[in-house]
Amino acid sequence: MQNRKKGFTLAELLVVVAIVSILTAISIPIFTRQLETSREATDLANVRSAYAEVMAAVMIEDTENEVKVVKLKQKKEKWQSHDPVTIGGVMHYNDQGDTANWIGYPVPGGECEVSYRSDSGVLFNWKSGKGTGGSEQKYAFNINCDVHEPLNNSGILEMLGDNNNFEIDSNCTKSNMLPKIQAKIEEDSLLKKGTWAYLGDAKDKSKRYLFWTSVDISSDSVGAGKKIPVIISTADGRFYISETTTAMRVNKAGNYIAIAGHLTPTQYKEYLSKDKKYENLQEAYDAYAKLVTDGTYPQYKDTLPK
Repeated sequence: MQNRKKGFTLAELLVVVAIVSILTAISIPIFTRQLETSREATDLANVRSAYAEVMAAVMIEDTENEVKVVKLKQKKEKWQSHDPVTIGGVMHYNDQGDTANWIGYPVPGGECEVSYRSDSGVLFNWKSGKGTGGSEQKYAFNINCDVHEPLNNSGILEMLGDNNNFEIDSNCTKSNMLPKIQAKIEEDSLLKKGTWAYLGDAKDKSKRYLFWTSVDISSDSVGAGKKIPVIISTADGRFYISETTTAMRVNKAGNYIAIAGHLTPTQYKEYLSKDKKYENLQEAYDAYAKLVTDGTYPQYKDTLPK
């Protein structure tokens, strides 16, 4: 009796394997793209929800909720399924670069900080999980430096005691306190650049300030009576962008240009605007750099640290 049950030949098996391999090669990239599209859709929905929450907080002046951070799920850099992307009326293309309302781009394991600025509106700040923006901006100084450390380690605060309104200017070269601070400034510190002043209360961190500007205010092109942009950092960890008017200091040790006029303890707070408050030095410096390159002070764009 003849056996009619025939199996596949080796050639036929190889053909089947080849077909399966081809189908797999085609389907896996499609599946991967669909999975990433799904992740991006989730991220966009979450960022739009955060935008709605921030705007609601702005409307009712709920300052504690005017900033929201969304952890991203997408696994690829930039947008794969949308270009441009529109959130809250703000449209942005992958290769457009930073704008007043959009900084950086999404990266794997990153986050989006949604906030509001009274001068420019909503801001979508895309960062890595470590807090750096997707645009990978480089800095000419240590962006993580503690700008209050030189004063804290100089011994001057102890010497000042209960003084609630001291002033130490980087331009006051005849000061006996300045060298003590300069000796504690690291070579890669922001304080190696520009002009600065420590001001305020020797005891209360919340009332002690660093004013910093990239502008060489002692130069002939600036001098006294000129408005300049400044970063203000409080000793308890807050950062602000503001502006001051330079002033002439007249004393026995020699005249010099100061970063601001003499201020009372109450007047310091007038420079601290809630809508220009930032979480850390990097955010404050990025906003400062934008102010002097694209904003109010383009005449000082060449003063940024290089």
